[in-house]
Amino acid sequence: MTCKELEDNLRKIYKRQWIRTAACLSLFVVIIVVLGVLMMTLGNTNYSLKEVVQYLFSDETKGGAYTIKTLRLPKLIVGGLAGFAFGISGYTFQSLLRNPLASPDIIGVTAGSSAAAVFCILILGISGTAASVFAVVAGLVVTGLILLLSGKGKSFSSRMILIGIGFQAILNALISWMLLVGSEYDVATALRWLRGSLNSVQMSDVPVTLVVTVIASGLLFVCNRYLRMMQLGDEYAKALGVPLTATRVCCMVCALILSAVATAATGPIASVAFLSGPIAQRVLRNSSGTMVLSGLVGTILVYASELVSKNVFTTSYPVGVITGLLGAPYLLFLLLNLNKKGEKI
Repeated sequence: MTCKELEDNLRKIYKRQWIRTAACLSLFVVIIVVLGVLMMTLGNTNYSLKEVVQYLFSDETKGGAYTIKTLRLPKLIVGGLAGFAFGISGYTFQSLLRNPLASPDIIGVTAGSSAAAVFCILILGISGTAASVFAVVAGLVVTGLILLLSGKGKSFSSRMILIGIGFQAILNALISWMLLVGSEYDVATALRWLRGSLNSVQMSDVPVTLVVTVIASGLLFVCNRYLRMMQLGDEYAKALGVPLTATRVCCMVCALILSAVATAATGPIASVAFLSGPIAQRVLRNSSGTMVLSGLVGTILVYASELVSKNVFTTSYPVGVITGLLGAPYLLFLLLNLNKKGEKI
């Protein structure tokens, strides 16, 4: 095979991959739009799409306008942003540590934010923006401790996962204690938040969630090329000119911020970060668009689970309950598969 033939073949491969990526991203965007329309139209009271648009642009504040603008619209925006943030965060952790178990909800990153939010609600008696800020800071602090204790070396990712699981157990025990000693009037709010729920989100949550998601995701998209090279191994990545330390720090900090802010807005929606990356990788086979698709998958999981919760069951469950039911079987499958291959965590 001549060099020209090889070059032509490579161009055809890249062209097919680009077409596949564009088609998949477009399809998933269409799915998100459809699910978003269903979220705005279906519920305890169903509205037509025409009525939804009229209420959105009207000056009314009661009846259908209140339901659409005050209840459903914040769920649509914040839920979509949180799902996108969880999806990209999970993909980044799994790629950076080269381990399918390395997602924020598995290694204890979200547990720090959860414990801080519950402490604010039950012990300090505060909620809203103050509790969200405290949750974000606590999530970053706990992750810093996990990284500090994980040390360096070849077994860094395995140690980080195991130490994170240990922190998660400690923080969950602390949360259980606070639920026992906290005010009975606030326990229901804390429990609803802990399950991951969109019921308490407000339009005031949109600006911070939107700005942080856009900035942190943008930085991760810039680093994505280096991140993909690092999956080949540090030696290969270094030979290709990847700034290993800078890329690791940037990716880790951005993923942590995304996870912490999403958790502060909606609570720890289970398994979204855990499932989004593997689904996107199966669809695109590790192409350059896998990170973006992971975020879109996260949004789809949140939207679909919210629709199922509100319209399938007689009781309205928090969205995290539905996503948790999806993630548990996959976690068992993954652990059994790793055990068969004889691989370490």
